[in-house]
Amino acid sequence: MKRKLAFVLGGGGGRGALQAGALRALFEADLYPDMLVGTSAGAVNAAYLAMRGLNLAGVADLEKAWLVAAGLNLFPANFLWLTVRTLFNRPTPVVSHRLQEFFLSNGLSPEIRFADIQGVRLYLVAADLNSGKTVVFGNDPEGSVLEGLLASTALPPWVSPIAKPDQLLMDGGATSTLPIEPALAQGATEIIALDLQDLRMIPTEVQGFGPFMARVINIVENRQKELELALAEAHGVRVRLVHLQGQDPTPLWDFTRSAELIEIGYQQMWKEMDSWPPNHRPPWLAWFSHKLGRNLKPGRKS
Repeated sequence: MKRKLAFVLGGGGGRGALQAGALRALFEADLYPDMLVGTSAGAVNAAYLAMRGLNLAGVADLEKAWLVAAGLNLFPANFLWLTVRTLFNRPTPVVSHRLQEFFLSNGLSPEIRFADIQGVRLYLVAADLNSGKTVVFGNDPEGSVLEGLLASTALPPWVSPIAKPDQLLMDGGATSTLPIEPALAQGATEIIALDLQDLRMIPTEVQGFGPFMARVINIVENRQKELELALAEAHGVRVRLVHLQGQDPTPLWDFTRSAELIEIGYQQMWKEMDSWPPNHRPPWLAWFSHKLGRNLKPGRKS
């Protein structure tokens, strides 16, 4: 069977900048995917990289986009007020407009189809509230990449679900926050999964509706991840699960730490690869040259 390596990029809002740094490390190690599968922030990274190219120039553009996002207030921090407005059927459309404008400004025009993506298979994961099932964009070559990305990032209360004739689509994290199962369904034989879940964000107290719901969501996400990892094991597919997190907890809506998180993600990914057994490490020359510090940018630490 032909090897099909999938990079699975989980959701996590502003923590998605960690994945940008980790992707740079993977490319420096000469590890390139046959498919990119992303949910929410991971879908943004997957789509952007698929359009710009699976190379260091493409990941440099991705890093620049995260640095720009740091100053745009894409997800306002007043989410409690936004939640109240949503409950009373008065959603705030300005947030969804900001996201769409950001995607458009970075070259993701409505005319781009999945068939236009070259060199890698791209899959973006959303959730259908009507059926309760995962929806994967990318199977239809004529499907719009922008449409899939908007669905995958429709995260209430910031962005309302997207109504289609038979679907009500929202952020893919509702059914698969780390989309391992969608990667398996597309034929992945090996997976590197970049997980952005940060357990430090889970309140230790359960008093109040907010902390209670945060813990409920955490339980659901953990259970999803356990089941998808078990499914991969049952199919004999090796999953290298990489937990990425900043020095301090980063809320979903906080994009201001992008520069710091990019660097941390880069360092954590190389540290993770260093821990792999020798026969499972990146190609020998790339790994050895990294250890010597030959392929690091000025200012980066080994």
